[in-house]
Amino acid sequence: MLPTDRRLHVLHQHLSQGPSSVFESVGLQPTSAEPSVWSHVPQAPPDAILGITEAFKADNDSKKLNLGVGAYRTEEGKPLVLPSVKKAEQKVVNDPNANKEYLGIAGNPDFCKLSAKLAFGANSRALKEGRAATVQSLSGTGSLRVGAQFLALHYPLKLIYIPSPTWANHNKIFPLAGIQIRNYRYYKPSTRGLDYEGMCEDLSSAPQGSVVLLHACAHNPTGVDPTPDEWQGILKVVQQRHLLPFFDSAYQGFASGDLEKDATAVRMFTDAGVELLLSQSYAKNMGLYGERIGSLTVITSDPSTTKKVDSQLKAVIRPMYSNPPRHGAAIVTAILSDPELYSQWKVELKGMADRIITMREKLHAALKEVGAPGSWDHIISQIGMFSYTGLTKAQVQHMTKKYHIYMTMDGRISMAGLSGSSCKYLAEAMKDAVENVKA
Repeated sequence: MLPTDRRLHVLHQHLSQGPSSVFESVGLQPTSAEPSVWSHVPQAPPDAILGITEAFKADNDSKKLNLGVGAYRTEEGKPLVLPSVKKAEQKVVNDPNANKEYLGIAGNPDFCKLSAKLAFGANSRALKEGRAATVQSLSGTGSLRVGAQFLALHYPLKLIYIPSPTWANHNKIFPLAGIQIRNYRYYKPSTRGLDYEGMCEDLSSAPQGSVVLLHACAHNPTGVDPTPDEWQGILKVVQQRHLLPFFDSAYQGFASGDLEKDATAVRMFTDAGVELLLSQSYAKNMGLYGERIGSLTVITSDPSTTKKVDSQLKAVIRPMYSNPPRHGAAIVTAILSDPELYSQWKVELKGMADRIITMREKLHAALKEVGAPGSWDHIISQIGMFSYTGLTKAQVQHMTKKYHIYMTMDGRISMAGLSGSSCKYLAEAMKDAVENVKA
């Protein structure tokens, strides 16, 4: 028998013996009857947003609406890749000098400089004086996580105040880094607007030096933002209590359609000489959801401190994920560094923001047309991707069961999931829920 035939014959014998005999032939015993070393691990609760998406996909009703996911959709309900992004990506792919080598720990240095410039402005004193340490991150979530770990290691007070309500991940990211969270009042259900007095009162009573998380614009989930005058009042409290702001900027340009306007709060605090942290994401304003591209900037009081902070940010990143991916950063850099692509992107960005504003206006008009009880002016006074409708959990469940409309249980809807043709259908469902389901 040839060696090859002999090996095939032995293999055939092993396979024909069945699982137990195979184990025994090599001196092993099956362990499937014994409990796993992981058997004590509890089942994690399902992600609320992903659960909505799965339920929506399983629904075969032709009128179903998914208003839960925080991603932009066209009028036809389709994902959008911006033309400027396509051009930038092609430019990156066609670059004869491009490679797939590792980036440095802090990421693409051009990307970092351009991101800081976009957030703080070309004339920012902090940038000109070398007081900004910026690193590339894994989108907004990654920058918050790196920032949280940096604070846990180097900031004396392990306490952060976050708004109530806020993006759900804020409640998970900071405790995982060992930072205690407390809430400050933000949303006022009775007015469906900002609880400015409650917010200032809570921050005024915070321990001196506490970290405070602030949404730079388009607050998620409420869509309620402070006015410029209110931001001035918040800044005053921050200065009086020596609080350390940590801005989360996920929607610059996406909220109002104006990059400069949406950076008002961040620039106001920085120009006032306040040291702070800033998380940036390009998921929404460039539609780069799956590229996981963002940045973290720490503003300090002097250049020598900035260098030390920069070294410690890298020390956090190195054992966490070593270094960030290249592709998303290259796309963003191509857009922000090319005047023609930058101008095109700003037009497209305003187009996305304007469509969402139009959906607010149409839904508001439809609610008035169908005679939905109460005032719905908050639909048009809120800003950004999300609207806090004021609907209760029971009302949301009623709309899902009867109308196949999916949203988070707190009544938040993604305005990007609406189209001109679906606004009246949603308004009719909301009217029914408010009239027939107890709040």
